[in-house]
Amino acid sequence: MDGPSGQSEQGGSVSGELATRLSDLARELQQENDVDTVLSGIVQAAVQLIPGAADASISVVTGRKAIDSPVASGDLPRRVDALQSSSGQGPCLDAAYEERIVRVPDLRTETRWPAFSRGAAELGARSMLSMQLFVEGDRLGALNLYGAAPNAFDLESEQIGLLVAAHAAVAFADSQKISQLNEALISRQLIGQAEGILMERYKLTAQQAFMVLTRASTTSNTKLRDVAENLTSSGEIPPGIRPRPS
Repeated sequence: MDGPSGQSEQGGSVSGELATRLSDLARELQQENDVDTVLSGIVQAAVQLIPGAADASISVVTGRKAIDSPVASGDLPRRVDALQSSSGQGPCLDAAYEERIVRVPDLRTETRWPAFSRGAAELGARSMLSMQLFVEGDRLGALNLYGAAPNAFDLESEQIGLLVAAHAAVAFADSQKISQLNEALISRQLIGQAEGILMERYKLTAQQAFMVLTRASTTSNTKLRDVAENLTSSGEIPPGIRPRPS
């Protein structure tokens, strides 16, 4: 009786500890507003929490399956992710585009992506676990885990990995919204400052000043924010569109 009871208590203790650590992770990530900081936190948590993970990275896949890995725990993940991008195949791409989770028991014997598997094994990767992290228009994200030995990942790794990915996806979405809001506020401030310069220099109304900026943006094929930033930093606007003083 003591044996089963002890096992149950131990399992409950492990599950309780995991729940606490995931709760702490969610709280820590949601307190961060910087996207890169959030991504770094996700990678660190993945290595600490997911059984078998020796390294981790987050890959963002865009357009024609071009992979960018803004955050990685070391050099190996970056090199393997670059190999996936150059070969156009691998578990990260499959997880991001087609499947929720992809496990690679042994890269030395893997046959699903021959070119990638051979190159990854030569780089020193032994096993991998990739899972979809987010889908944002034509941008997809995947969390990639790297094992130091074959068969480093099991069902428990997948289950905990999905929990980490779920918490991470929410935190990432929140940080993206905050980042976009901050960027919008900065853009609005720059445009307002540029309007003020034009209004004072050329005696224009706010609407007239905004139209001058819009015309400069269209004529030069430059974003309105960049036109405003150039004006506020240099005091100059593109020639040929300067309004005449009243």
